[in-house]
Amino acid sequence: MKILVINAGSSSLKYQLIDMTNESVILKGLCERITFAGGKLTQKTFDGRETVIEKDMPSHKEAMQLVLDAMLDEKSGALKSIDEISAVGHRVLHSAEDFHSSVVIDDEVIRICERNVELGPLHMPGNIACIKSCREVMGDVPMVAVFDTTFHATMPQKAFMYGIPYEVYEEHKIRKYGFHGTSHKFVSEETGKLLGNKNAKMVICHLGNGSSISAVKDGKCQDTSMGFTPLEGLIMGTRSGDIDPAAVEFLRAKLGLAPEEVVNYLNKKCGVMGISGFSSDIRDLTAAMNEGNEKAKLALEMLAYRVKKYVGSYIAVLGGVDAIVFTGGIGENSSLVRSLVMEGMDYCGAVIDLDKNAVRGETYINTKDSKVKIMVVPTNEELSIARETKELTQVK
Repeated sequence: MKILVINAGSSSLKYQLIDMTNESVILKGLCERITFAGGKLTQKTFDGRETVIEKDMPSHKEAMQLVLDAMLDEKSGALKSIDEISAVGHRVLHSAEDFHSSVVIDDEVIRICERNVELGPLHMPGNIACIKSCREVMGDVPMVAVFDTTFHATMPQKAFMYGIPYEVYEEHKIRKYGFHGTSHKFVSEETGKLLGNKNAKMVICHLGNGSSISAVKDGKCQDTSMGFTPLEGLIMGTRSGDIDPAAVEFLRAKLGLAPEEVVNYLNKKCGVMGISGFSSDIRDLTAAMNEGNEKAKLALEMLAYRVKKYVGSYIAVLGGVDAIVFTGGIGENSSLVRSLVMEGMDYCGAVIDLDKNAVRGETYINTKDSKVKIMVVPTNEELSIARETKELTQVK
């Protein structure tokens, strides 16, 4: 029982082959520079065998064929036949309001995704191209679209609406959608298992180069920090996060940017990179802060402060909280960021144990007398996609 998980971008394709009998990774790989010269596939099996193929991939079809060839290679692959792949799970960025859960892919699903390209113009074309290519190369193998937004589809209208005329929302579907849904879903489910309470009230902090927070109650998302695009919400690696819309036009005029350039500026030139002036990597910023760099310190403090604000607001939304959970590259690995976020949170019964927090691998980092659990729960988006694919295709 093997499921292939695919995460395709406009010029890249990440993949994992997962054995669902024990949820172990058989192999994983990456295709780079699809549609460009200098294409490269890198693949590594669970037992350490590595494959590197340098070959141009003019389209996602050639990339998918290269992936299948690498998985079938007698010396460095892990399959004897494509028939061993029971189903394929595709990560797809945007569901719009058309889907509220993952779906088995058919022609109609593809047509709807094509209609929604304008909501995710950077990622959706690559997602769709890979789905089409995969269907062409792999034939009748069942495939599932797992959307990055559907976990947040349970948000009430009062949470996802913006303060714009209702008819504008109705006609153009301008609203909060939220992202990182596969991560928030996986982590909330794992947290529920650990607590022995799937209906617990929890605030999930997915902190990485891209970051988002969700308020979850009874296993359903009540609110999330990212919005119409991933730019809204927290200060991130290179994203500004929340900013006064009027300041955007002022900034554009002062910097002499064209209208189409200002969103790229807020996505790629701001965040902790813009504040510190030298890096978006929390490890670099932490080292620099320890050496006395004031801008690095400010960047880290601003990042943590914004997280703290959202955590506090979501505790209010939930009417209390059972667990505050950290995940993602920063959430799982930066004890400094976790301690900054949790500093002064004892007012709500959440007290961090700094000694436990400093130990890598600890799940519970709260003190014994803390009324709220403070947890570090590693995310696994690929496994989440594989589980949903298995469930929808009824793979036995």
